[in-house]
Amino acid sequence: MGKFDKYKIDLKGMQADTCKYEFLLDNLFFVHIDGPEVQKGKVNVELTVKKTSRAFELSFQTEGIVWVPCDRCLDEMEQPVTSSDKLMVKFGHEYTEEGDNLIVIPEEEGEINVAWFMYEFIALAIPMKHVHAPGKCNKTMTGKLSKHLRTTNDEEGEEESFAGGEDIVIEETDTEEQIDPRWNDLKKILDNN
Repeated sequence: MGKFDKYKIDLKGMQADTCKYEFLLDNLFFVHIDGPEVQKGKVNVELTVKKTSRAFELSFQTEGIVWVPCDRCLDEMEQPVTSSDKLMVKFGHEYTEEGDNLIVIPEEEGEINVAWFMYEFIALAIPMKHVHAPGKCNKTMTGKLSKHLRTTNDEEGEEESFAGGEDIVIEETDTEEQIDPRWNDLKKILDNN
């Protein structure tokens, strides 16, 4: 039995018009799928498969927690994920993905493995920015980060507060960029037209 055999849905042998499946995706699932975004988690997925006259509608309800690195201190943090996703599957001659939500599978196989689709739905549900709550970041890491970002803000003379609770001073430098004089000549040509 393969790692992902329990995620195969037999569409061809479906007796009822609607079938429901429940999957608990744990750390072992994420280790086996070996995706870049998530390596650990505990996520419940409810899958409802509806047979229509021309296709199968797969509705995924995903809810749980994944562990991802904090963008600031790089320590692992819990990130709740929730999503509702749909996938349409129809039979054809060979496996193809048409459009965003339409999958064609070979009719002689008659089944689809939903493991990778569930992983993708989870990965897409993770916010772009994931940061610990204020004060929860690794103090050692934020201290080092603060040390390397230490600068002053000449205009306001105030310090900016790092979301982790540490203060960072941003320094602005007055360095004028040296512009190649050939660009000025090109600009004159554009201005004359």
